[in-house]
Amino acid sequence: MAPTFPSTGLSALDGVVRGLRPGDNVVWQVEAMEDYAALVHPFVEAALADGRKLVYFRFARHEPLIEEHRGAEIHRLNPAVGFESFTASIHRVIERAGPGAFYVFDCLSDLAADWYSDLMLGNFFMVTCPYLYELDTVTYFALSRGSHSGEAVDSIRSTTQLLLDVFRHRGELYVHPLKVDGRRSLTMYLPHVRRGDAFLPLTESGALAEVLVALSERRGDGVARLDVWERRFLEARDVLEGVRSGAHPGDAARALFRSLLPIVLTRDERLTELAGRYLDLEDLLAIRRRMIGTGLVGGKALGMLLARAILADADPRWSSALEPHDSWFIGSDVFYTYLVRNGCWRARREQRSGGAFLEAAPEARERIRAGTFPGFIEQELVHMLEHYGQAPIIVRSSSLLEDGFGNAFTGKYESVFCPNQGSPQERLRALLDAIRTVYASTMSDEALLYRHDRGLLDRDEQMAILVQRVSGALHGRLFYPPLAGVALSYNPYVWSREIDPKAGVLRLVFGLGTRAVERADDDYTRIVALNAPQRRPEARPEEVTEHAQRRVDVLDLEANRLASVSVDEVVRDGAHFPVELFAAARRGGSWVLDFEKLFTATPFVEQVRGMLAALEAAYRYPVDVELTANVVGRGDLRIHVVQCRPLQVKEGGVHEPPPAGLAEESILLASRGPVIGPSSNARIERVVYVDPDAYARLAQQDRFEVARVVGRVVRRRGERRRTLLLGPGRWGTSTVSLGVPVGFAEISAVAVVCEIERMGEGVAPPPSLGSHFFNDLVEASMLYVALQPSRQGHRLDEERLRRARNRLPELLPDDARMAGVVRVVDFPSDEDGRELWLNASCLDQQVLCYLQPAPTSPQGG
Repeated sequence: MAPTFPSTGLSALDGVVRGLRPGDNVVWQVEAMEDYAALVHPFVEAALADGRKLVYFRFARHEPLIEEHRGAEIHRLNPAVGFESFTASIHRVIERAGPGAFYVFDCLSDLAADWYSDLMLGNFFMVTCPYLYELDTVTYFALSRGSHSGEAVDSIRSTTQLLLDVFRHRGELYVHPLKVDGRRSLTMYLPHVRRGDAFLPLTESGALAEVLVALSERRGDGVARLDVWERRFLEARDVLEGVRSGAHPGDAARALFRSLLPIVLTRDERLTELAGRYLDLEDLLAIRRRMIGTGLVGGKALGMLLARAILADADPRWSSALEPHDSWFIGSDVFYTYLVRNGCWRARREQRSGGAFLEAAPEARERIRAGTFPGFIEQELVHMLEHYGQAPIIVRSSSLLEDGFGNAFTGKYESVFCPNQGSPQERLRALLDAIRTVYASTMSDEALLYRHDRGLLDRDEQMAILVQRVSGALHGRLFYPPLAGVALSYNPYVWSREIDPKAGVLRLVFGLGTRAVERADDDYTRIVALNAPQRRPEARPEEVTEHAQRRVDVLDLEANRLASVSVDEVVRDGAHFPVELFAAARRGGSWVLDFEKLFTATPFVEQVRGMLAALEAAYRYPVDVELTANVVGRGDLRIHVVQCRPLQVKEGGVHEPPPAGLAEESILLASRGPVIGPSSNARIERVVYVDPDAYARLAQQDRFEVARVVGRVVRRRGERRRTLLLGPGRWGTSTVSLGVPVGFAEISAVAVVCEIERMGEGVAPPPSLGSHFFNDLVEASMLYVALQPSRQGHRLDEERLRRARNRLPELLPDDARMAGVVRVVDFPSDEDGRELWLNASCLDQQVLCYLQPAPTSPQGG
């Protein structure tokens, strides 16, 4: 028998709403779950009697709505896995069930209780209801009346097809339709009282007023209509005040802190343990005062807060020695809200699938860049900008997985400087654009490939945002700090036996810290081994001046933009601090940044070394710290900890030396450093070689294409060969005149990266240590080698690589036109038959790549 029209299972109720229709989502606002259950049971009976496919999502704490073995398909879910994973699980079930299925959900209010966010409850409904509607389903939901914020209820009301209020008065059950799409009657939107099998509308004014007045009195509690998040923080404030006054025991605050920690700070077990040791309920309340929206603050924000708390605990003097952070936090729930309300959720959902996760990304990025923010979020952002006035700020990514143990996401997401000049409207527009830029970076190929390679595509990766006051001071029209850098508590860049790796290393720049982390141009930074700060990596004295930083990143407040100016221009325009701490004057009035007086006349190096030691001891793991320093008073330095995270690094170790007496013709490559990464003695099965001379002759666009070809070779499916990547200039640069502009995700599968200090046409960019790209190499335990053919002890047999059979045309026929530039040579080769071995010593700063006969197999017998 053909199915009948959808029914509530109560014919009189069907009459009230003029029947259900395919696609209807029905939300019941209830005071008691017993009333929802009383409406679910007849709906279930009618659906099963009509032969409908019935699915029940069970996730709440109340009693089950549908018993086992009734014929419904029951899916038990745990909201604690997080919004995205929970939602994805439900959507997979809906997709499998197909069109026409009927659904019953447990009470949605329990989701808000688990996620501590009415905002996320609304988001869940806004992405699930339309999906169900498209498939012509009929679905029952329940919501506890008076338990949620107006924004959450409004988002549900605007999305659902039917919203009905259910309540009791003097023992009788009432149903009051508030929204019924596409249907109308003279009495539809009046309360209806259930009497027997009938639902009778209240049409007499006196009876109607009596019921509604009594109902409004029951709903008069304003606190009950606050977001569940706000109610929890009101409770936290009251408990903390009670502990201070003696009305509550101290354990009450600690218990509440532990319950709030996974909804504000982190769900990572190791970071939870660390936060539990150094933060408390008062810290969470301080975060809430500076928080926009709800949700987690993300890894970068947590790392910064933890570092400051750890240092203050290690030595009280750090409390006054550190610059206050004055940060604000845009909660992770705002990100999902933005995606949902700007039509980006479908692309987000598709990224959890294995093969096609990149396909929807370009459109999603454009939607994000063109999106709008909810009005209530914009108002909170205006309040934040009023706090900062015209002080420069930086909008920084702070995702849930970022800066944790095992996944640093170094450089994968954007951070945007806002000089913050102009009218309030102009400053707000710039801030909103900066947030959009950070949000859009979650859809970048680089970030998605990073997540894919680490098996993180199906993990909740919400983007929170850390807004920080830029550390520095105004000098004329230019704003900058005199010092910025990245400090590592373990030094993977050991270029001398006098350097103790466990003392740490500092990559130091003058001005904003962008030059300490990015590899965008041909400038230099100062690498400082913290146990020997004056021992430089340069081998020759003349290289000290040659390899000094020449340009300074600043905020030009008159131009309202990030700018790069010469060191001499910075000094000439009036630096209000003793420049000689950082630079030495040269003939002709020029300045060279050598930082020598900083190391000899101030305790800066010892301060940084002590900071790293304290943080590493607390983390029980090496750390990576981003910092700035400003001159105060008569030359004292005040440090600002911008970021702190676990450092993903492995020690170099000891290995066997290469074979003695190697013939010169068997040596493919030799280098005397820099050599960075794990020492090794291993076979190389493939060399991917970008010919420097051929690359130098290419047009700029073709150079970008070379980078893509290299990525396709390295990431080719089914190829698991130990690969040496060999090419001109800087791998990972964004300036094609200085190297090959690959993204790290494109080459993450290689074992060794070698940079040839030659680009043709007289361009010789040196190796760049400590950048985001370099941190990726270290995190992946990838060996890095710099090759400088003009220097003694360095050698490269390029003719051998040019003569060998190039496998690029057969591996990637569509890229065969690049065979003159990109050469793919496998070993043993058909021509030679010998194996290629690479022997690298980080401690000795030596690498030898050589050919030797393959071992003969033992004869069977």
